[in-house]
Amino acid sequence: MNFQFATPWLLTLLIIVPILAFWHWRNRAAKPATMSYAVAGMAKGLPGSWRITWRPLLTLLRLLTISLLVIGLARPQIGHAREVIKGEGVEIALALDISGSMSSLDFEPENRLQAAKQVIGQFIGERPYDKIGLVIFSNEAYAQSPLTLDHTMLQRSLDEIELATDLGLEDGTAIGLGLANAANMLTSSEADSKVVILLTDGVNNAGQIDPLTAAEAAKTLGIKVYTIGAGKPGQVPVPVDTMFGTQISYQESQIDEDTLRQVAEITGGQYFRAEDSNTLAQIYEQINQLEKSQVEIQVYNQYQEMMIWLVLPAALLLVVEMLLRKTVFRTIP
Repeated sequence: MNFQFATPWLLTLLIIVPILAFWHWRNRAAKPATMSYAVAGMAKGLPGSWRITWRPLLTLLRLLTISLLVIGLARPQIGHAREVIKGEGVEIALALDISGSMSSLDFEPENRLQAAKQVIGQFIGERPYDKIGLVIFSNEAYAQSPLTLDHTMLQRSLDEIELATDLGLEDGTAIGLGLANAANMLTSSEADSKVVILLTDGVNNAGQIDPLTAAEAAKTLGIKVYTIGAGKPGQVPVPVDTMFGTQISYQESQIDEDTLRQVAEITGGQYFRAEDSNTLAQIYEQINQLEKSQVEIQVYNQYQEMMIWLVLPAALLLVVEMLLRKTVFRTIP
């Protein structure tokens, strides 16, 4: 809902109101009420008339009437926008690794998983007309959210994601199973463009499905897969629970880039390597540009005139003022 004036330039006439108010105040101050009386002392101590006290009310009513009329003539309108969407968006399944290694502290502001959640959330926000689903995987794969246009619900599902160890799940990295579940989410899709974006920081070491086999199945279904390897090369800091509390241990970052690259090539997608949060954000932005939705949005605005709701009260105030001038506040020549 939005608000506008059809002829806003008429609002400049409101300058008349303070001018009239000043003119009335000046005349009233310049011509104080007087009376002729044989003995002035006889009037001393007489109570003031309430009519004199309340007479400025007439001027106030007149100024309010003029203000309402000017605003009404400017034609205030309340508009209701209606969007008509033509075409179709891309259907996307997001596959996110939640294995223990995603707790590595080489991504800002916290760890790899938190950085991925933040970037994915921004990606979802930029694609309001696409159906998006979410799959998480560690030793097994789970559908966190089905394909949906309800991105508020999807964002809530994303926010609820934690590391497999924190969720009480068995640790591991089932890349093939994660890809297969994401592709299965798109099986019944009738969209022209179907995409899986898979993010992992490890090597396939769990699940009964090989990543390349899952890639061939996705290709058969017409699904394009973008793969992302997340993590800096070499030794990276990883929090480890010990009998003395959480300690930081440096471990080798292992990403099966060859497999991830082959998965992308088989399906016509691309492989990306993200070594920090900024690079990861740039990768999702690049994918966002590569997979444009073929959507045409037409916005129709229907405006309701509000002029009558100002003109009628103005007319009523004018009638009240005239009646008061002719009756209660009538002046005698």
